[in-house]
Amino acid sequence: MQDIKHEVYLRIYNLLDDKSVKIVEDTPLLGNDSSLDSMKLVELCIELEDLAGEIGFEFDWTSEAAMSKSRSMFRNAGSLATEFINQMDASK
Repeated sequence: MQDIKHEVYLRIYNLLDDKSVKIVEDTPLLGNDSSLDSMKLVELCIELEDLAGEIGFEFDWTSEAAMSKSRSMFRNAGSLATEFINQMDASK
């Protein structure tokens, strides 16, 4: 699972303009403190769909709670990685 978490973090990092940002569990992905703008967030979702396809499952980032700041899988890097892994595990 650490490998998958690392892959998610790496894909976030690769989309950053500011490469001095370190991707950790609580790195924000939404809101004013986010290092990703909305277009980069969409790019990230597409990249995660592609990664999921390589692994053999379908990643669903379109839930009604997806963009809610308080409950969203996009709150931070850790919550996104956790949701990705949960969906991967549920597909088995």
